[in-house]
Amino acid sequence: MAKRILVVEDNDLNRKLFCDVLKANGYEVVPVADGSNVVATAKKFTPHLVIMDIQLPNISGVDLIAQLKRDTAMAEVPILAVTAYAGKGDEERIREAGAADYLAKPVSITPFMAKVRSLIAD
Repeated sequence: MAKRILVVEDNDLNRKLFCDVLKANGYEVVPVADGSNVVATAKKFTPHLVIMDIQLPNISGVDLIAQLKRDTAMAEVPILAVTAYAGKGDEERIREAGAADYLAKPVSITPFMAKVRSLIAD
């Protein structure tokens, strides 16, 4: 059975790239473009991993990470944070919210897949 990954990314090209690469590597993927329905979608889909863009319209990816980590059904699911805006202290703030790992954009496929594989023990 394929491992399930929830991809939260508002940029259409990035979302498509992440999903295409993950599907090509045998993962089942559900894309989410809008942060407002992430928690409900995650509960329904029960992913093995969440890939979370940090810069989302209307809500911060950091806030969504914290919400997922507070939910007992989602608390143990690892989250890979992805952001283009990696300023001083951002990685620490993202990890404190509950992200298991972190990647700065632009994302290269090889390191991206290495992080995904390290977070999902196949």
